[in-house]
Amino acid sequence: MKVLITGANGLLGQKLVKLILDRGQDELIATARGANRLPYPAENYTYTSLDITDPAKVEDVIAEAKPDVVIHTAAMTNVDQCETERESCWELNVNATAYLLKACERSGTFFLHLSTDFIFDGEAGPYDEEAAANPISYYGDSKLRSEEVVKAGKTNWAIVRTVLVYGIAHDISRSNIILWVKSSLEQGKQIKVVDDQLRSPTLAEDLAMGCYLIAQQRAGGVFNICGKDLLTPHEMAIKTADFFNLDTSTMERADASTFQQTAKRPPKTGLLIDKAVSELGYQPHSFDEGIAFVASQIERGGR
Repeated sequence: MKVLITGANGLLGQKLVKLILDRGQDELIATARGANRLPYPAENYTYTSLDITDPAKVEDVIAEAKPDVVIHTAAMTNVDQCETERESCWELNVNATAYLLKACERSGTFFLHLSTDFIFDGEAGPYDEEAAANPISYYGDSKLRSEEVVKAGKTNWAIVRTVLVYGIAHDISRSNIILWVKSSLEQGKQIKVVDDQLRSPTLAEDLAMGCYLIAQQRAGGVFNICGKDLLTPHEMAIKTADFFNLDTSTMERADASTFQQTAKRPPKTGLLIDKAVSELGYQPHSFDEGIAFVASQIERGGR
């Protein structure tokens, strides 16, 4: 199988690259905007710089590579930034998806698109694949629209919805719940953690495996690929502190109304993974297992 990944320098992109290289059965083309930041020997895969907002470049890269599968992980995912930089958000999340999809249509390539629980309003989570979407942020709206673009496509496709991805990767500045709590409490910082939102936190390696299973099987349709637990961020923080034996006296329980955030967040999302488990054989880690997994990577210097 020849696989092309967009957003290969990102957290999920790096995990997909590692998974595919470790398996050693597939030909890999890694793409991202700018230089290659992947910490893997370049002779084992092809890296191509790709600005997915350039339709001509997208067409050229896909036409030359002729991949069997495109796994599209690149997106603008900062929810507040999407709210304030709407044109950039739409260009990256919607228009770029359309450019990639059209190129895949011409080459007969299976298109796997990453989406999010933020397409829901959070009033009735956790959600299955058939639940009605109702985004309450511009980010959520852009991802819902990108789903609609994919569903209208003329090539075989799959959509993966996921939730609150966490993990550690090379040369990535953006943090996540485990790393943020660990770092903050180790430094004795005062932090507030939300206790009135529910999510299904997802280990990046699990998400990569879910995507790979879909690509391998060419499994079409919508799949929820996330963690198996439904937790508040405060519960995640407590579990993280307990694992690393950290003092929680500087951590304060808070509700979402105390935070000044540009974009609204859905209160209770979480996704049901029964379909992925039964149809794909997807088996994610629990959040406790995920913390231990990340901790082992920290000990090995992020690998």
